[in-house]
Amino acid sequence: MTEFPPGFLWGASTSGHQIEGGNVNSDWWAKEQRTPGMELSLDACDSYHRYREDIALLANAGLDTYRFSLEWSRIEPIPGHVSRAALAHYRRVIDACIEHGVTPVVTLQHFTTPRWFAEAGGWTAPDASDRFVRYVAETTRILDGVEWVATMNEPNMQAAIMTAMKRMSAGTDGEWTSPTVEREQSEEERERNARNFLAYADPEIGRMFVGVHHAARDVLRERTDAKVGWTVAAGALTAAPGGEEKLLEVRYGKEDVYWEGSRGDDWAGVQAYSSQEVDADGPVPHPPHPDNTLVGTAYRPDSLGIAVRHAHEVTGGVPILVTENGIATSDDEQRIRYTREALEGLRAAISDGADVRGYLHWSLLDNFEWGHWRPTFGLIAVDRETFVRTPKPSLGWLGEVARRNALA
Repeated sequence: MTEFPPGFLWGASTSGHQIEGGNVNSDWWAKEQRTPGMELSLDACDSYHRYREDIALLANAGLDTYRFSLEWSRIEPIPGHVSRAALAHYRRVIDACIEHGVTPVVTLQHFTTPRWFAEAGGWTAPDASDRFVRYVAETTRILDGVEWVATMNEPNMQAAIMTAMKRMSAGTDGEWTSPTVEREQSEEERERNARNFLAYADPEIGRMFVGVHHAARDVLRERTDAKVGWTVAAGALTAAPGGEEKLLEVRYGKEDVYWEGSRGDDWAGVQAYSSQEVDADGPVPHPPHPDNTLVGTAYRPDSLGIAVRHAHEVTGGVPILVTENGIATSDDEQRIRYTREALEGLRAAISDGADVRGYLHWSLLDNFEWGHWRPTFGLIAVDRETFVRTPKPSLGWLGEVARRNALA
């Protein structure tokens, strides 16, 4: 038996726009209507109405923690005007978790923003931080009893999306492809796009997000008893021969400025899926392989251990919560195999001194993957016509791991 620390949290994660449906006031809803190559979220998984069923499925499987996000565009559909009904809805989601003995982990902003915020300049507007902090202050009305709060999800990936959208607007890129999904490409295109990774790693954008995060953290600490952090997309980057200096350069802009921003937080969220080498020219494309995932990345369950060790080092030992880890695959046996190997690496990192408080799988449901429906990350399948939920064997397997608090 490979045991985990006492009180270790076991659960799964989702995000509002990807599962709720009908998020009509968000910037992403608008992007879906006008961006070539994007599929539509529409009703998504209808979890805005079916959240109790989703939480019950999670709890009945043996998991004890559920990470979900609030939708800013529902709570503040018009600048300065707050929807009490939307706040009450999300309080009901929190209460449903508590009723089922599930610890809620609440993310206040998961990629999406209100359409009005985006049209006013988004995160680059002079008053962006003030507007976000005003929204965060409103959410504190419903956070009583919530122990874990993330201000933002993957600000480093949001910076990448900002850059990608800017390039599309300028006509330098064609059809939309989510940063989490690789479209079919020639070898030349794959090489060029991998090297363009550096365009998504502007430290100044990172420092801007750090400032917003710290301002929100101050409000949450003043008005709640929650542990406050944020989550970062961890590339688990490694150096190819001759790529040691380039690795430091790439990783700083992509990750380390955000991990440095976590210093002083109550916790840091690690989100890792795969690993990639960096040579003297930059990131190396994922090599073609039969085990590659539905989003084109290499099968690298060891990425979680690599990412946790790096986050532990750069944050200076801030407690870690694994807020996302999983694999896009239609083969659930591969999902179980990947997760087992990832958890073995996580346990080794804990043994070596990383302070890890829990593991939340991505994702609870097969959902809308930011412009695409094909990649399936979920522990539960969802029929897009009927919304019937069908738990996969991986849900039961992870639930048994949670009950034992150990890998058999």
